[in-house]
Amino acid sequence: MTLDTNTIILIVAAAAVVLILLLLLRGRSRQRLERRADEGGEPYVASRERPYVKPPPAREGAGVADEVAHAATDVAGEVLGIDVKHARDMPADDLQQLKGVGPKFVARLNELGITRFEQLAGLNANEAAHLDERMGPFEGRIARDRVVEQARYLARGDTEGFEEKFGRLGG
Repeated sequence: MTLDTNTIILIVAAAAVVLILLLLLRGRSRQRLERRADEGGEPYVASRERPYVKPPPAREGAGVADEVAHAATDVAGEVLGIDVKHARDMPADDLQQLKGVGPKFVARLNELGITRFEQLAGLNANEAAHLDERMGPFEGRIARDRVVEQARYLARGDTEGFEEKFGRLGG
């Protein structure tokens, strides 16, 4: 059984018409569902076993990044032995004064609850290595840039010793 050219063209045309109709109807049903939700009605639920639950209204400052930062801050004190509550009461140090530390590096430290030189200076070798592992894209930088050693100078206010060993402060 062979199909002639006219039959093939007719089958392809019919398939194209069916496909176009499906696409048009799909768009209409999606618009109807969106309109229904906008009018305050319940949106369509595919299964009543898992009913639609409206999410709580968004609060300012309660985004995913904020939640992660708070969770990391809560754990940082226990894991790293850092007094996070005390650090929150104190103003943050300018951690960018440390050589090799830029704004993104500081942001990652802040996510982990570290905002002061004293916190970094108080880390022993194991705690510094553990912090270094948690630095994400900056992993390895705490050891390589000798951040803890630099922070010890700045925590005790020894800028002269810092500059003698690491170069001009903040430069």
